[in-house]
Parts: sequence; C-alpha cells; structure tokens
Amino acid sequence: MCNTTIDPLLDLSGKVAVISGGSSGIGYGTAELLALKGAVSVILDIDEKKGKEAVRTISILGGKADFIKCNVTSDADCRSAIASIAKTHGRIDVLFNNAGVIRRKTVVDLEENEWDLVVDVTLKGAYLLSKYTIPVMAQNGGGSIINTGSGWGLKGGDNAAAYCAAKGGIVNMTRAMAIDHGAQGIRVNSMSPGDIDTPLLHDEAKQLGQDDKTFMEEAADRPLARVGTPLDVAKAVLFFASPMSEWVTGTNLTVDGGGLA
Repeated sequence: MCNTTIDPLLDLSGKVAVISGGSSGIGYGTAELLALKGAVSVILDIDEKKGKEAVRTISILGGKADFIKCNVTSDADCRSAIASIAKTHGRIDVLFNNAGVIRRKTVVDLEENEWDLVVDVTLKGAYLLSKYTIPVMAQNGGGSIINTGSGWGLKGGDNAAAYCAAKGGIVNMTRAMAIDHGAQGIRVNSMSPGDIDTPLLHDEAKQLGQDDKTFMEEAADRPLARVGTPLDVAKAVLFFASPMSEWVTGTNLTVDGGGLA
C-alpha cells in the first residue's frame, strides 16, 4: 500500500481506528476502507473466527488490522479492549460504534430478553466503548466518534420496536456527546443507513418469514433504485473520520439512497 496516492484530506496514516461489529457487513467494509486509507483498523467482535479472517483479508489487500474479541454489552470486555488498544498502539483516533442486532417484532411480541439484547448491543455498547475511548482520545488531542444510527432512528418502522428505540437513542446520544466532548477536540457524529446488503438484512427476511429475493427487491424501492452496499456506508464513515469533516460534529448523515426523501 502506498499512501502517497491518498488525497491528504482522506489520509488516515498513523491513525488508529476501532470498529465494533467489524467482522462482517458494514463494520468489515469500513474496517477495510479505513485501513486502505492508512489507519490501523482494530476490529472488535464476538465472532473470533470471522474477526481473524477479516484481519487476514485486510492484510492481503495491503492494510493493517488487529482483532480483539469483545462483547460490547460487557463493561469488563469494553474496558479491557480499549486498554489493550491504548497500550499496544498508544492512541485511538477513530471509534466507529457499529455493533447492532435487530429483532423484527412489536412490543407485544417481543420477549424481555430480546428487548435487552437489541438495546444493549446497539445503545449500551456505544456508551461503554465511548466511555473508555474518550479519555484516550482526549490525551492525544481529540478524535472522531461515529455512531451507526438508522433510517428507523429518524422515523418509525413496522415490527421493529426495540430496534427503532435503540437507533433513535443513538442519534440523540450522538448530539449529547458532541456537546459534552467538543472542548476535548472530540467530534461525535452519526450516520443513518437505509437497507444495506448485509447478513443482518437477509436475516430480517428470515425473521419475517419472507422470501429473500422478494424482500431484497422491495428494499430496493427507493429513488436510487438499489439496496446499499457496505462500501456506501464506509465512505460516509471515512468522511467523518477524516480531515474532510474537521468542523462537523453533533450531526447525522442519512445514507439511504433517498429512502426517507
């Protein structure tokens, strides 16, 4: 990899980026892109096999990556992971709070443990990783935190009550964090994807008992007439992680092919 070919405004050379849920889907797409722009991408995930495969793939492509097994709902795991990264790399410049799950049910049909899972992975995970990352960022003069919201964090959706609640919380927590930590040089933004072709989206079809092909065709019904890709979202994360957005904080970017238009 030759960083001299990277536009200076998108150059992440010498930076350390932490990506939760980074072994597949949006998380992996982002880990790969940030690594190819010069960062060390540290992938946090509960899936050790896929996480290590992701690191190998990024290495083959010419990027640098590490993997740490981490359950983002665990205070001990998050604290330990961030401490390990700070010790190994000496800094954290980018935190992408991306881990999330969905259960396609109404509040009546949801079991309590399903509610807890969705809210804890999505919202508590972002809180815990941010809690331990922010002091490390502040010691190095600042950084960028990007939280994965959703179109359904901005409007309601059917059969997804816990997911809508968690993603709505992410979007507003982002604003609060931006206010609290701007003086430390830490920018906090969220981006809200529409339907992205990931294992999570295909699992939704299965949960709803729908034909996968039909489900994906319906998901493509938006102005740009296609389902998004992990790279579509990764590019938005790169914008927030890079000097391109150095005066942008407390905002949400919708990345959905016009689905909310």
